[in-house]
Amino acid sequence: MKATRRTVLKGAAAAAAVAAAGGVQAFPRRSASAAPLARPEGTTLSSTVLRGPAVNAQGYVRLVSGNGEPHVLREDLGTRALPERTARRAPLLTFAHLTDIHVIDAQSPARVEWLDRYDDNPDTATIFSSAYRPQEFLCAQLADSVVRAVARAGSGPVTGVPLAFAICTGDNTDNAQLNETRWQIDLLDGEPFSVNSGDGDFVGVADDDPAFYDVHYYHPHGTPGGVPPGATDDNYRRLHGFPTLEGLLDAAIARFEPTGIGMPWYSCYGNHDGLVQGNFPRTFQFERIALGNQKVVSVSPSQEDLRRLLTGDSAALGAVVTGARPPRTVPADEGRRILTRQQAVEEHFTTSGLPNGHGFTAQNVQDGTAYYVFDPSSRVRGIVLDTVNPNGESSGSLDGAQFAWLRAQLELVSGPGRDRLVVIFSHHTIGTMTNQFPVGSDDPQDFGPRVLGPAVRDLLLQFPNVVLWVNGHTHVNRVQPHTRPDGGGFWEVNTAAHIDFPCQARLMELVDNRDGTLSVFGTIVDADAPLVPPTSVTASTSPAALASVARELAANDRQKLKTDRRGGDGDRNVELLVAAPFALTAQPPAPAAPQQRPGGSTPPLGRTAPSERTLPATGAGAGAVVALGAVGAGAVAARLARGRPDADS
Repeated sequence: MKATRRTVLKGAAAAAAVAAAGGVQAFPRRSASAAPLARPEGTTLSSTVLRGPAVNAQGYVRLVSGNGEPHVLREDLGTRALPERTARRAPLLTFAHLTDIHVIDAQSPARVEWLDRYDDNPDTATIFSSAYRPQEFLCAQLADSVVRAVARAGSGPVTGVPLAFAICTGDNTDNAQLNETRWQIDLLDGEPFSVNSGDGDFVGVADDDPAFYDVHYYHPHGTPGGVPPGATDDNYRRLHGFPTLEGLLDAAIARFEPTGIGMPWYSCYGNHDGLVQGNFPRTFQFERIALGNQKVVSVSPSQEDLRRLLTGDSAALGAVVTGARPPRTVPADEGRRILTRQQAVEEHFTTSGLPNGHGFTAQNVQDGTAYYVFDPSSRVRGIVLDTVNPNGESSGSLDGAQFAWLRAQLELVSGPGRDRLVVIFSHHTIGTMTNQFPVGSDDPQDFGPRVLGPAVRDLLLQFPNVVLWVNGHTHVNRVQPHTRPDGGGFWEVNTAAHIDFPCQARLMELVDNRDGTLSVFGTIVDADAPLVPPTSVTASTSPAALASVARELAANDRQKLKTDRRGGDGDRNVELLVAAPFALTAQPPAPAAPQQRPGGSTPPLGRTAPSERTLPATGAGAGAVVALGAVGAGAVAARLARGRPDADS
């Protein structure tokens, strides 16, 4: 299966195969001798959401309810499942996997929606993809519906054991902005908020201003009066049958109270959390654009500039931006400040949820790192990696210091008397950890060459107590075995995104079969939103109904139809067999003290109310928009020279 990696700027190829690491994948089969499930309701074991037939000539589809999907048994690691396992299972850990939420400030001047149109043709691969989504202004309501589904499920469907925690494996935000980070934290905490920036009205590419009307964006309120002569309905409504819904933008930015996850939650750092649009390092120029009042909406490149752009000439990007239509003036907002890694981590200590910091520690803030360990049970240690390369490009890798730290953490919990099962969490998959760009000596936490996915995989395979790696980034459900030459190995479980269809999360259960094997159950959960969206929208339209609109729009996004993001049968509801690396029925070991980076400890951070934070003053001028073309030219050229697709799906 090819994983189409979502990007703003990517290499000449539109997709790259995610290579299977070791072993030949066996044909999966339905679980044999399955015991009755404890709580299948509220999961795709009972029913699942599918794209239905087209309802108009343009091919727009509604969503339908499909049959439930039982767990598929996978024995790819060479461990065989005994029928008697179902009668003697003992639960070890149950948790929820959330990923690629992409809370979006759809009004930000730092967004580059205007690049998206060059990937509109599904038959032509370009260097641009998904800089814009028709449903992005409803990101909060859509994410809330997925969180609500997980909270309502509440426990593992196989064991019935309550979920111990939820973990968000990166791309919690879309543009590394302060306001997006605060919205995502409030979303999980269940604190009221609004995904609105500026002065109160929605001002962005989807609004009703006739002077900046562009057919390449979805205008849910219809074609505004006074548009330039010869303008037509936007492409989404005219070519693809998208609906007209008056009042949708006002409803989208209305303040609402999210459900909240209702359990401890942890966080990973993703490329969209640390890089502008998931690709570019934070710079003074980008900061000026984000905090400024000039937003590029449309571009009209010459045929020559466009030809150069599409054939990989990154220098043409600056020419395209410089030759764009005049940018529109928008209300500035100091909350759009682009965060450093240290600042993003520190924001997690301003929370009403648990634990304080959501896994990040005071040592992380002091060192400017985003990797840590936590112990969700007496038998399991979680290790959270930071796979973001701060030098840019959306694909991932580790720095040398973190790689050494990872080895030390694995050694701490390996060996008689201190063995624990290890679950790795990260944003990037092994196959998307391909970013070799050196960071440089200005980062004190970084030294030597970047460590890529295969090297991390090979390290983990040296430790039989590593049984699972959970990640995101690709926006696709995928399950992959990684085997050792002498047998055994670990499973890599990748879950689809909240923001893109199928808009799902996954419940994970680790179970001791008490026969020398473990079962890792993964169960997909659909968003908790009505299948049929409303035909009209008012100020009182519920967040669930708005989420229904967003999910249907996502299911009709033509760029996202290139890849089946639901994955195959063996990628969704699964039972994954792995050999028990040690005797799990023995007395649990005493907790080994987690080690952070070398250095002195700092006291726990206190919580600071949002109203007490100081934001920088806005100081951007109109000329700052030109920097969008110039800042990334070198990085783009390097990526294109390597021919590497460089972004999440």
